[in-house]
Amino acid sequence: QVQLVESGGGLVQAGGSLRLSCAASRSIFSFTSMGWYRQAPGKQRELVAFVTSGGNTNYADSVKGRFTISRDSNQNAIYLQMNSLKPEDTAVYYCNVRRFDGAWRADWGQGTQVTVSS
Repeated sequence: QVQLVESGGGLVQAGGSLRLSCAASRSIFSFTSMGWYRQAPGKQRELVAFVTSGGNTNYADSVKGRFTISRDSNQNAIYLQMNSLKPEDTAVYYCNVRRFDGAWRADWGQGTQVTVSS
């Protein structure tokens, strides 16, 4: 199992920025992908962005052009730079790892709260 620790959440005004970090308990080199999901109250968890081991990225339409995901294998971490934040970005953000070790695995962090005030 991989432990994931998120940080960087908080309260920000609309139009502001936050940078989320996710630190993994071991090398991320072999992970198929790492990403960020979010869950707002009363809503299902949704994909925000992910980055593959090859460096390819994918974003939800709602965050394209505003959020940037990055991966640092030396730090065993990924980051989510969030700019031009909107109240509808308010949610708990979860870090996710997808990996294969004989079977497909998914690991999750505990989540970090992001609140955007209008």
